[in-house]
Amino acid sequence: MTETTWDLTPLFPSLESPEFQRAWQGLRERIGGLKDLLEREAPLQEVLFALDTLFEEALPLQAYLYARFSANTADEAALAKLSELEILLLDFQRLRPRLTRYLALQDPEEAGPYRLLVEEARLFALHMMPEGEETLAAELSLSGRGAWAKLHENLTSQITAVVDGEEMPITKVRNLYFRPEEDVRRKAYRAELLAWEQNQVPIAYALNGVKGEAVVLNRRRGFRDDLEPTLLQNRITRKALLAMQEAVEESLPLFRRYYLLKARALGKERLDWWDLFAPIGQGRRWTLEEARSFIVEKLAAFSQNAAQVAEVAFRERWMDLLPRKGKVGGAYCMPRGGGKSLILANYEESFESVSTLAHELGHAYHNFALARVPASLREVPMTLAETASIMNETLVVEAALKEASPEEGLLILDAYLQGAAQVVVDIHSRFLFESWVFARRKERELSPREFKELMVEAQKRAYGEALASFHPYMWAVKGHYYGSDFYNYPYTFGLLFGLALYSEAKEDPAFMERYEGLLAESGMHTAKALAARFGFDLESPEFWRKGLKVLAEKVEELERRLPA
Repeated sequence: MTETTWDLTPLFPSLESPEFQRAWQGLRERIGGLKDLLEREAPLQEVLFALDTLFEEALPLQAYLYARFSANTADEAALAKLSELEILLLDFQRLRPRLTRYLALQDPEEAGPYRLLVEEARLFALHMMPEGEETLAAELSLSGRGAWAKLHENLTSQITAVVDGEEMPITKVRNLYFRPEEDVRRKAYRAELLAWEQNQVPIAYALNGVKGEAVVLNRRRGFRDDLEPTLLQNRITRKALLAMQEAVEESLPLFRRYYLLKARALGKERLDWWDLFAPIGQGRRWTLEEARSFIVEKLAAFSQNAAQVAEVAFRERWMDLLPRKGKVGGAYCMPRGGGKSLILANYEESFESVSTLAHELGHAYHNFALARVPASLREVPMTLAETASIMNETLVVEAALKEASPEEGLLILDAYLQGAAQVVVDIHSRFLFESWVFARRKERELSPREFKELMVEAQKRAYGEALASFHPYMWAVKGHYYGSDFYNYPYTFGLLFGLALYSEAKEDPAFMERYEGLLAESGMHTAKALAARFGFDLESPEFWRKGLKVLAEKVEELERRLPA
C-alpha cells in the first residue's frame, strides 16, 4: 500500500531538535565564513568550497520548512521560521555583488568545472551598480517588488465570485472551466471577469510597481532593454530566443487547427475562452497504486535510473500526494539534498494526475543526476529545468495512448495538447503582452483599461481566428508577472527543448545513454554550449521545429480519432 504523506524526519525530527538548531547555526556560520573569505580575497578554490558548503547547508533547511508550510499552511511555527530563514539568507544576498566582482576577477582557466561561474560573473559585473547601491536594491526589494508581489498574492487569494447564487473563491470558479457543461463554463467566465473588474485598480498598481522598479534597475545597470537580464539569467542567447520565436510563430496555424478540431468535437464553429479546458472523451479512474506501477514500468523502458528514482520516491515517502484542507494547490518538486527530492501533489484518480506525477518525478530524476556535481553547479536555469519532466510526461502519455480505450484516448490526447497549447500559444500571448508593457512603462504608469487592451490584442495575435472571445484580465490572473520578469518564454523553451530531446531519443535509442549526462551538466554550461555538446544548435529554428513536430503528430492523431 502506497503511503500518501511524506516523511520529513530524515531531514529533521522537529524545529526544536538539536539537528535543526545545529544546521541553522551552521548556515549562519557559513555565510559569515564566506564574507570573511571575500574580504581577504582568499584563493578561488577556498571561496568555491565555501560556496558549495553554504548551498549544501541551506538546502535541507529550505526544503524542510517549505514542505511543512505547504503541506499545512496553518503551521505557524514553520511559517515564522521560513520568514526568519529569508532574513538570514538576505545576509547572503548582500554578499552577491561582492561575490560577483570577486569571481569576475578570476581566471576562467583556473576555475576547472566552475568556469561558467567566472564567465557569468564577468558578464554580470558589467551590469552592476556600485556595491552599496546593489545592497540597497536587495534590501529594498522586500518592501518594493516583494511587497507588490505579496499584495497580488494575498488580494487574489481572497477574491470571490458568485456563480448561480453561490459565492466561491476565484480558484474554484476557474476550475469550472474543466466542466463538460458549456452553460457552467460560460457562467464561470462571466463571473470571473466581473470579479477581476471589481479588483482591477489595486492589481494594476501592483503590476505598475513591479515593472516600474525593474525598468529603473535595468536602466541603472546598463542593460540594452528589459529582456536582456532575463537572457543572462536563463543562460540563453538572444539569437536562440529569436529562433525559437520564429518556430513558434510558424506553428500557430497548427494550434489553430487543433482548436478548430476541438470546437468541432464540442459542436461549435469556434471555441470561446471558456471552452479551452473543456474535456473531450471520457476517462477511467486511476488509483494511486495503478499510477505507481504504470509510471515505473513505462519509465524503465527508456531509463532504468529514472524508473528507480520514481520507485524510491514512493517507497521512501518523498511525496505528499493527496489534497486536503490547508494544503497548497498544484504540484511541485524541490531538491532536499543527497540527490533526493520532495514532491507535493494533489492526486485525484484521473490520468491527468498520473501525468502530473510523472512530470514531477522527472524533476526528481533531474535532481538525482545533478547530485554528481558540486552544489553551486546545480542551479539550473528555468530554460533547462523542465527537460527531464517533459521527457517523463511525454513517455507516460505515449504509453497510455497505446493502451487506452477510444474514449479515454481522446481525453488523454486532448489534455496533452491542451497543456502544450497553453505553453506555446498562450505563453506567446503573455510574452507579447509583457514586451509591450515594458515598452510603455518606461514612459508612465498604465491604467487597467490599457492593460486589458494590450492583453486582448496579444491574445488575438496568438490565437487568431480560432477563438470567438478572449480574457482581458489574464494579467491579473497570473502571479508570475509580479514575481519575475519575462517568466513566460522559459516554459516554451523548456517544453520544446524537452520534446526535441524526446524526438532524438526515439530516432536514436543510444541517446538515452547520454541523456543523464546532459541533465547532470545542465548547471555547468550555457544552454547553447550544453546543447552543442550533444549535437544540437539552439540558434537554428530547425532545432525548435523538431520539438514542434512531436506536437504536430499529436494534432494529426486527434484528427484521426475524432469522428468525421
